Amino acid sequence: MRKHRLVLSAAAVVAAAGIGVGLVPGMAQASGPAAPVAKGVSAPATDLAKLGASNTKTFHSPAEHGVRKALPAAKGKPAATATAQGADTVAAGNPDLGVVLNAQAVSAHGVELKAQVLSSPGATLRVTYDWGDGTTDGADATPGQEVSLKHSYAKLGEYNAKVTVTDAANSAEVVNELPLSTVGSDFTPYAPTRLLDTRTGTGAPMGMVQAYSSTKVKIAGNGKIPAGVTAVALNVTVTNTYTPGHITAFPSGATRPTTSNLNFEARQTVPNLVVVPVGKDGSVELYNGGWEPVDLIADVTGYFTRTAASGYTPMAPVRAVDTRSGQGAPKGQVPGRGTIGVQLGGSYVPANATAVALNMTVTNPREDGHLTAYPSGQQAPNTSNVNFTANQTVANSVIVPIGPDGKINVFNGAWAGADVIVDVVGYYSPDSSGSFMAVDPHRMLDTRSWGYGPMYARGYIWMPLSHGEEGIAGYVLNTTVTNTKDAGFLSVAPDTNTPDQYHNHTEVQLTRPTASTLNWTAGKTVPNLVQASSGGVNGVVDFWNQSWDTTDLVVDLFGYYETK
Repeated sequence: MRKHRLVLSAAAVVAAAGIGVGLVPGMAQASGPAAPVAKGVSAPATDLAKLGASNTKTFHSPAEHGVRKALPAAKGKPAATATAQGADTVAAGNPDLGVVLNAQAVSAHGVELKAQVLSSPGATLRVTYDWGDGTTDGADATPGQEVSLKHSYAKLGEYNAKVTVTDAANSAEVVNELPLSTVGSDFTPYAPTRLLDTRTGTGAPMGMVQAYSSTKVKIAGNGKIPAGVTAVALNVTVTNTYTPGHITAFPSGATRPTTSNLNFEARQTVPNLVVVPVGKDGSVELYNGGWEPVDLIADVTGYFTRTAASGYTPMAPVRAVDTRSGQGAPKGQVPGRGTIGVQLGGSYVPANATAVALNMTVTNPREDGHLTAYPSGQQAPNTSNVNFTANQTVANSVIVPIGPDGKINVFNGAWAGADVIVDVVGYYSPDSSGSFMAVDPHRMLDTRSWGYGPMYARGYIWMPLSHGEEGIAGYVLNTTVTNTKDAGFLSVAPDTNTPDQYHNHTEVQLTRPTASTLNWTAGKTVPNLVQASSGGVNGVVDFWNQSWDTTDLVVDLFGYYETK
């Protein structure tokens, strides 16, 4: 894989000047100096080639697989002679002509193909690449030279590349072929379906998941999910908890990472969206990192494969629904057991979008319940996306298929009313080229241990993830706030300032975002998945503390979307 695709660093600065944790001028701060002295910290960069080892793929075709043929004799040159069988022709000149092919995937859509040219000394050679998608490249070469060219396929899939080495002076040519395949994964929406519920024995033996142990969730071959699935989008919910703990999702058979996807407290029900690679046996594992048994629920909303389907296009978060004000839906709470339809296709996202990525928030609920998002034209499934208690404000990331009329439905599973807010953060469509690239889960930031303390009140942390790199559309992150001192919410948005602007103190003041990624109350630990936009080649992402007091922030990286 490319070794410089992402600057995977928790580089950040705590300062009003903004070298990492910035304070917007004029905004209040709960404690500490009004204008702290700039401080910088740069964590060691992490090699994406190691994080993305599971995406590495190599291809090889030896010289023996090459097919030689004679070209029409040049004027004054003897013609090629036929073999005794007359089936093959052998060039009269340059008997050593040949080519060895070695290739590797270098991005979601891209490969690097190296052609090691074999030839008798003194020959002038032409190397032609046919990439198998209707495009060609070429280069001149000398005997013994290695020609290396890169190519990006518009669509994911399998291709048959051909490399031809021509020695016109000796009327000789050799062709070697190499089957190639891309390593990115496209998304296929799936009607929300419950794959696991340990309370009822759905998908696993009935019974709670014991402390410090895992349960498997079968993905490949389950229902209409095909074999060969590379990753899956699951809404995972933990319930019936007795002590604090965390849940980690990871590919079956792989080493369990030290990151977490859900954090919970005693007597709490917590959902979170996870995008997790699928193990070689077609399953994922959910690990209970708590001291006591818990029940786990997993609902699928889509899966990824290495075939052309729907790519991802991230967006700066935009609010589509707020029932408090009547934006995008009738003003007033969604009644108990009631449903609202939300028009997204053709308005907030293209008409041919197959699924949408949302951040869905419930607020002012009058009793305990849950929200379920599902495509229009279908019955409400028995799945859930957001679980809440009375008077609680809770947000959760959602990936939901879009109905044929461009709508989704949001069902309030409580018996009393609740307000609903929907922010659109991206969409999947056949025209989108962002393909998912999983990485080994990596902790990008933990303010509890980085040496500069928690996030300032009303401050933000800027993080350079892929600055200067083309083709990175967005990132799959898990954000967790902890040690919260007051109620608040977290916003995540791309930054228009460059790292150099921050370092030189020439950054421009940013407009404070209003969309929430997760919401919390004092003393709570809250996680949420974020599909954050890179903002293009700038590749800087901001994490805004929208509370009037400090909070700690943990950011884990699980993958990214690449367009090339």
